[in-house]
Amino acid sequence: MSKNICVVGLGYIGLPTAAMFADSGWNVVGVDINPIAVEKINRGEIHIEEVGLAELVEKVVQQGNLRAQLEPTYADCFIIAVPTPHNEDHTANLDYVIAATKSILPYIKEGNTIIVESTIPPRTIDDVVAPVLREQGWNVGEDIYLAHCPERVLPGRILIELVENTRIVGGINEKSAEKAAEVYRSFVKGKILLTSAVSAEMAKLMENTYRDVNIALANELVKISEHLGINALEVIELANHHPRVNLHLPGPGVGGHCLAVDPYFIIEKAPEQSVLISDARQINNSMPYFVVEQLKKIVPDNRSKIAVFGLAYKGNIDDIRESPAMDVLNILQQEGYRLGIYDPHVQQEQVNFKLSSFEEAISDAECILVLTDHNEFKSLNEEQIVNLMKKPVIFDTRNCVKVHEDKITYYNYGNLHEIKSLQTQTFN
Repeated sequence: MSKNICVVGLGYIGLPTAAMFADSGWNVVGVDINPIAVEKINRGEIHIEEVGLAELVEKVVQQGNLRAQLEPTYADCFIIAVPTPHNEDHTANLDYVIAATKSILPYIKEGNTIIVESTIPPRTIDDVVAPVLREQGWNVGEDIYLAHCPERVLPGRILIELVENTRIVGGINEKSAEKAAEVYRSFVKGKILLTSAVSAEMAKLMENTYRDVNIALANELVKISEHLGINALEVIELANHHPRVNLHLPGPGVGGHCLAVDPYFIIEKAPEQSVLISDARQINNSMPYFVVEQLKKIVPDNRSKIAVFGLAYKGNIDDIRESPAMDVLNILQQEGYRLGIYDPHVQQEQVNFKLSSFEEAISDAECILVLTDHNEFKSLNEEQIVNLMKKPVIFDTRNCVKVHEDKITYYNYGNLHEIKSLQTQTFN
C-alpha cells in the first residue's frame, strides 16, 4: 500500500488522526485554513489541548512524517475532518465539508481513497459528497473510492481510543469500504466494521443521540426530584444497581461538538418521526436556565458576585464548543450578577471576557458555581474559600467537589430541595 495521506482539517479530531497516521509510518500532510495552527504544528507544537498529543506531534514532526500547510497536495488517501456546525435553525451546515471536498479535486488521482470523518447527516456521502466528485468526471466507487468513517473518540482519551476503539467504515460501495478499511488497519487494533455509508452516518449520530436522550432523562429526574424533595443523585445510584439500567449523570446541560449537535442532524431529516430525540434536546437545552433558577434561590440579590468555575463542556479539556457553561454565564450576565470566572484549562484568547485566578474569582463572592468537572475542582483550597468569600457556599452542578470544612455550605443535585426549604424558612 502507498503511504501518502492528506488530512484536511487539523482540529480536535484531524490533528490527532494525522499524528497517529504519521506515527504509523505514513507520510502525512495536514491541511488547515488557520495559518497560526499550521505554523505551530510545523514547529512541533499544538494549538489544542489533548492528553499526550503535544509529545506525539513533536515526535512525528521531528521525524519528518508530519508537516502542515494551507493547501492540499497529491496523496494516495485523503481524509476530511472539518467541522460540521449547525445553522440557526439547527440544520447541518455542510459548507466546510463541501469546501474541503472541492479543495482536493485538483489533486485526486485514479485509485485514490477519500474518507470523510466529519460527522454528517444521513445520505450526505451519497447526496452531497459523491456528486461533487462525479461532476469532475470520476466514477465513484470504481475509479476512486469514497467512504465515511466517523470518529468515535472521547476528548482526553483520543490517542488511546483512536487505536483501541471499534471503527465503523461505511463505503459508497463494498469496494470503497474495503479500501478505506485498509487505511485504518495500519494502526487500529479494535474491530473494523464494514457497512454502507448511510448506515455509518446514522450509527454515529445514534451513538451520541443515545447519550443525549439518557442525560435528558437524568436531567428531567433532577427537576422532578427538586419539586418532590428527593435526592436525585441517590436515586440514580440506586437504580443503576439494576443489571440492565444505566442512567447517566445529570449536569448543567449538554455540550461539545457531538452530543449537543448530532441529534439535530437526525431531526432535520425526519422531524415528524424523531419526537423523543427532539424532546431530549429541549430538556437539555433548558438546564442552564434551571441552574440559574436554583442559584437565584441561593443568592437572590443580583448585585452579588458569583464565582463561576469552569467553561469547558467537560472536565480536563479546553473545548468550550456548545458548552452549557457558556449559556449559564450569558444568563447570569443578563441578570446583572457580578462574575469572577475561573477555568484553569481555557486560555484568555478563547473568550471575549476576562478570566480570573482562583483567588480573584472567589474574593467577595457569595457562591461558587461549578459547571465543569475539572480535576482542579475536586479538591479546592477550603481555607481560602472561608477567608476570601463573602459567603462560603458552593453549588456543584457536576457533583465533583469534595468538601470537608463545616463552614462551607454545599449544594448539588442531591439536595436542591434544601435550598427551597431554606428560602421558605427565611421568608417565614
